[in-house]
Amino acid sequence: MEELIRRATEAREAAYAPYSGYRVGAAVRVGGRVYTGCNVENASYGLTECAERVAIFKAVSEGARVVEALAVVVDGPDVARPCGACRQVIWEFGPRARIVMGNVDGRHEESTAEELLPHSFGFDGFRPASGGD
Repeated sequence: MEELIRRATEAREAAYAPYSGYRVGAAVRVGGRVYTGCNVENASYGLTECAERVAIFKAVSEGARVVEALAVVVDGPDVARPCGACRQVIWEFGPRARIVMGNVDGRHEESTAEELLPHSFGFDGFRPASGGD
């Protein structure tokens, strides 16, 4: 998980956060490959994309389907905790993923997708296609 934390910390440098000043970076591991993402804000806040979703969507756009692990790192004093929309996307592509939530000061907490989104929903028995991972 150390590599994912490092890559998420680096990815946060590219964040586009002129409105909140809150830079977030994420990294996901699928197979042996790591995909990164950062938050991208918009003046119309509803169009803002979180770092976690950017990283996951980047992986999916390249054929990956099953996220094994995710790290998310923020600038703030608290550790990063994915929003509800990110939790649902994490569940969709990584229901068994290990998740590390941290900050640039080195604090971190570990969790699972199930702990982050109890009573999740989706297709019963659904298992994402294994393409690309």
